[in-house]
Amino acid sequence: MEKENIICGYHTMINWDKTSDEKVTALIEVKVTPQRGMGFEKIAERIYQYSEVNSLYLMSGAYDFTVILEGKTMKEVAQFVSEKLSTVNSVLSTATHFILKKYKDHGTVMCDKPEDERMLITP
Repeated sequence: MEKENIICGYHTMINWDKTSDEKVTALIEVKVTPQRGMGFEKIAERIYQYSEVNSLYLMSGAYDFTVILEGKTMKEVAQFVSEKLSTVNSVLSTATHFILKKYKDHGTVMCDKPEDERMLITP
């Protein structure tokens, strides 16, 4: 399955809130003008080549791509958007959303479940 590119990789999921490392995750909406004869493919290839980009999805709806990336600070993410992403030919606009807390990621609950603090009462 790996040779047939059905299994494309293996990933470790880290709960960064439980570490001393500071990370910020951002989802960036990107509107573009598709290129004649190439559609979205050439633009997507240009964007996913950046090492900062973790994921890139073609979307339906109000915007064309969702770019997901991690940085050390919000400023680092903002610099990526202003200096690299927004300068790509065909990019019309971007909107950046920062993840404040992950409750569930890739099917895994990321937060501790609250303990029941009620007292046990028996008759």
